[in-house]
Amino acid sequence: MSYEIIENLRKALTDVSVDVKWEDVGRVIEVSDGVAKIMGLNGAKSQEILMIESEDNEIPALVLNLEEEAIGALVLGNDTGIRSGNLVKRTNQVLSVEVNEEILGRVIDPLGRPLDGKGKIFKNKQPVRYFLERKAPSVLDRESVRTPLHTGIKAIDALVPIGRGQRELIIGDRQIGKTAIVLDAIINQQQDTKRKPPICIYVAIGQRESKVARIIKTLEEHDALKYSIIVSASASTPASFWYLAPYTGCAIGEYFMDQGQDALVIYDDLTKHAWAYRQISLLLRRSPGREAYPGDVFYLHSRLLERAAKLNDQKGGGSLTALPIVETQLGDISAYIPTNIISITDGQIYLDQDLFYQGVRPAVNAGLSVSRVGSSAQTKAMKKVAGRLRLELAQFRELQAFTQFASDVDEATRKKIQRGEILTTILKQNDLKPVPFEYQVCLIYAAINGCFDNIPKEEMGTVDEKLTQYFKNFHPEIIKEISQVEDLTKEIEESLKKALDAWHL
Repeated sequence: MSYEIIENLRKALTDVSVDVKWEDVGRVIEVSDGVAKIMGLNGAKSQEILMIESEDNEIPALVLNLEEEAIGALVLGNDTGIRSGNLVKRTNQVLSVEVNEEILGRVIDPLGRPLDGKGKIFKNKQPVRYFLERKAPSVLDRESVRTPLHTGIKAIDALVPIGRGQRELIIGDRQIGKTAIVLDAIINQQQDTKRKPPICIYVAIGQRESKVARIIKTLEEHDALKYSIIVSASASTPASFWYLAPYTGCAIGEYFMDQGQDALVIYDDLTKHAWAYRQISLLLRRSPGREAYPGDVFYLHSRLLERAAKLNDQKGGGSLTALPIVETQLGDISAYIPTNIISITDGQIYLDQDLFYQGVRPAVNAGLSVSRVGSSAQTKAMKKVAGRLRLELAQFRELQAFTQFASDVDEATRKKIQRGEILTTILKQNDLKPVPFEYQVCLIYAAINGCFDNIPKEEMGTVDEKLTQYFKNFHPEIIKEISQVEDLTKEIEESLKKALDAWHL
């Protein structure tokens, strides 16, 4: 070999840079129904994202089971291209979602990808990554719930109040208005003139795509989508998306809570979430327990709902309110999943099928519904009128059995029954027509003080709308004062009495 050739080789070798990079790789040994068993990744962490090389591209998978000889991973996408023997790489990234203010008004999947056809989400500002699984705020970071979250639904704001930072379960059979309640709550947030509306996150778990599209259209029509985010894991998506959806919604809500803002997250519904987790757990060969659910199904929901909190001022003063929805079978609230979630939450709004078919809508059963936060999450004005309302409705429920024998009862009992029927009628309202709390106070005050006692039954259905219109047109100063002061002072009460004395149907 000549000297020139040796010199050329030496020069060529000096320019070569060797960048040695170690990669932890494994192999798929089994895959079925969205769950893959992987060998060879001994250093993998729980909740870590793995990339499985398939025929066309790389498919992400989430580590759920860490066994002695293998890993059980949940495929986040279509598993039809994955074969036994495919290469699997670690990413060293725990599952997270990108979020900032630009996500408002968008529809995303549980991995944070847009579904609304509006293109890229983050265009102007770098997003922040929030882990889907995150530790709940400690006891020392929290403070008591005392700021109201008005839903615009008279029966709820008066009898089962919800506060910012609370976890209130909405429970009932299918098709009796559970989703309608949360839609009213979202739409009503822009009517609270004194407080900034919370960021509303609606998580659709296993819902029909037509239903999700209808919800988006409703929010757009009421100008509520601008402060809302929809996380959709529709019925056609794999069980892995149903499982992840509520955690994605919660992580987005936590971002806004950490910014010192209020957020409201709705899980519709956690029954389907539990079904998806049961399916995944059985495929991962975890031991089944009661109703074939795995032993940690309580922890599944408790670690999600405990993340709802009202933070103290040192932590920014933000809040995350959770409204989980649970579907019952034939009104059975003693089933496994309903009892689990009742024990985790701060109360429940129970929707009764019998009331629904009697025409009482929303079909809130005041006897079985409870808010453990109670009147501390009500304004002083609402607290003053709601106390008497509860008492009179309780008396009415005791006497309800005698309504069919109304002619045989004494005058005092007959009046109590009549008053109870009037109050029940006043608490009825149509979907997508939330009532601001100032008008609710006026209506309930009028009802408990006998202003509607002489009105014929056939005219009671429209009396609330007519009284609301009367105050809007002739006494807006009373409404404005109640809204600003949030109390029924002696002066306001005097003005209210005079206005009601002058009112005629």
